[in-house]
Amino acid sequence: MLFARLLRRSGLALGPAETIAAAQALECVGVTDRGTVKLALRTVMVHRHEDAELFDLAFELFWTSHAAAAIGAGPQDPVPPSAPASGARRLAEALAGLREPGSNAPAAQHDATATYNALERLQRMDFATMGVEDIARAKAEIRTLKLPLDARRTRRWRPLASGDRADLAATIRASRRTAGEITTIVQRRRIRRPPPLVVLCDISGSMARYAPIMLHFLHSVANDRARVSIFLFGTRLTNITRQLKGRDPEVAYGLVSRLVPDWSGGTRIGETVQQFNQLWGRRILGQGAVVLLITDGLDRDGAAGVADGMARLHRSCRRLIWLNPLLRWDGFSPQTEGARAMLPHVDEFRPVHNLNSLNTLIASLSAPPPPRRSAILSWKVS
Repeated sequence: MLFARLLRRSGLALGPAETIAAAQALECVGVTDRGTVKLALRTVMVHRHEDAELFDLAFELFWTSHAAAAIGAGPQDPVPPSAPASGARRLAEALAGLREPGSNAPAAQHDATATYNALERLQRMDFATMGVEDIARAKAEIRTLKLPLDARRTRRWRPLASGDRADLAATIRASRRTAGEITTIVQRRRIRRPPPLVVLCDISGSMARYAPIMLHFLHSVANDRARVSIFLFGTRLTNITRQLKGRDPEVAYGLVSRLVPDWSGGTRIGETVQQFNQLWGRRILGQGAVVLLITDGLDRDGAAGVADGMARLHRSCRRLIWLNPLLRWDGFSPQTEGARAMLPHVDEFRPVHNLNSLNTLIASLSAPPPPRRSAILSWKVS
């Protein structure tokens, strides 16, 4: 379905389920009335309020362009002048991709195989080596990712018919309806909820090839779940959670770029981790928080303050995972002073250089965590 491809390339998170639902919706409403078709497709394809405007623009652009092509007319203006700037460029690039000459229906099977092979290649490709088109496709894949965290029991209780504890207070209150006679024992069970997620992402010069795609991943995470806090750091710490929440990616990136003063500069890991501990640790690291630290470990101040800051951070959270793009190299071993000081204080050490590594991270976070530091004991720093 070409229209679904256009939406995916433009930034909407669409999977096979939405495409199938769109086809079924068209079977139900028919294709005779343009307004009805638009409403039916928007109902099953748009899940976020901020995507509705982009969908409307894409619908008008797609059907006008393809209607003109069907009668042999030349290509129309790619995007109307009134189109919002945040979505116009993405739509123009996506439609241009659909217009590129290629094989038609008789080659559909070959096209499907080629698409699958291209997706496999994209999953393995290093973010640092991607071209413009590959980055756009990778961002579209990232927008479909979900980041479920293993739920844990809280101190709070809720009434539940299949609960594992008797709720005496609720039972006595219920007995008032029967003149004090207890006819039913009210049960309760502890509430389970995912823990808070905290992300500290390095945007220094050595991370310049990875920071933009990581920011896209963080935007997806921030808008997929509650209780998430996201910080960027180079030589200073910046909280960007509010800038990422509930906004179009292009708008969010613009806000972040104006807020963060130290893009592609130096790195002071020890100083910024200590600053985070002092200003934010007690506020957001409770209730079994999971911390993702995204950095290559290259610190301009050597190991100054790194060990103390990391030790406190490790004690304050339930799980501390270091994500390092340098782990893409086989046989990599942290040799810098900063990296060597960090390693003893993390629970897991994982690569974060391609889509496969992100999928592996998500699978790990959705499973019960291993014993603390058990995944790091195999690392021997000479």
